[in-house]
Amino acid sequence: MMYDNLFIGLVHHPVYNKNKEIVTTSITNLDIHDIARTCKTYGIRNYFIINPEKSQQDIFNKLKDFWKTDPGKEYNINRFDAFKLIDLVPDIESAKDWIKQRYSQEPIVITTSARLVPGSVCYSEMREIIRRSFPKLILFGTGYGLSDDVINSSNFHIYRIEGTSTYNHLSVRSAIAITLDRIIGDYE
Repeated sequence: MMYDNLFIGLVHHPVYNKNKEIVTTSITNLDIHDIARTCKTYGIRNYFIINPEKSQQDIFNKLKDFWKTDPGKEYNINRFDAFKLIDLVPDIESAKDWIKQRYSQEPIVITTSARLVPGSVCYSEMREIIRRSFPKLILFGTGYGLSDDVINSSNFHIYRIEGTSTYNHLSVRSAIAITLDRIIGDYE
C-alpha cells in the first residue's frame, strides 16, 4: 500500500545536544540510506532531510549524484530506488511548502521524541489519524531530539517508544522503523 499523503522529515535543526542547547547535527550516510529503505518498505510518499548547513547539503548532493547514475543503480538497485524518495530542504517550513504545492493543502505536523510529552497521542489513535485523507508530515529529531518549540507547534505528538528497560535512546533509524510499523504496519 502506498501512503501518497504521508511524509517523513529527519530534522537536523533545530534539535538539542546533550546539554539541551539548540544545534545543527550532521547528515550521516546510514541515516540517508536506511531511512529511505524503511520509507520505501512502508510506502511513504517522500522523505525529507532537513538541514540548513551548506556543507551538509553538499555532502548529501554528492551522494545523491552517485545514486542517480548507472554505476549507483548497478551497484545496488534497492538503494537506487529508495533514494528517489529523498528531498533535502533547509528547514521544516520548506518541507511543508513542498507538500502544500503538490496537495494544495498544508500538512498537519506530527512530532516524535524519546521524552515524555504531555498530551501525546497513542499509536492506535495515530493509526486512525494516518488513515485520514489530508497530508501528514511526521518529524523525527536527530541528536537529542526535536526542540520544544517544534514539538509545541505541532498538531499531534506521538507517544514515545518504550522498551523493556529504563534505557531510552534509540538511533533515529530504529525509531522511524518502529514508529512506522506501529502506525501503518499490516496487523489485520
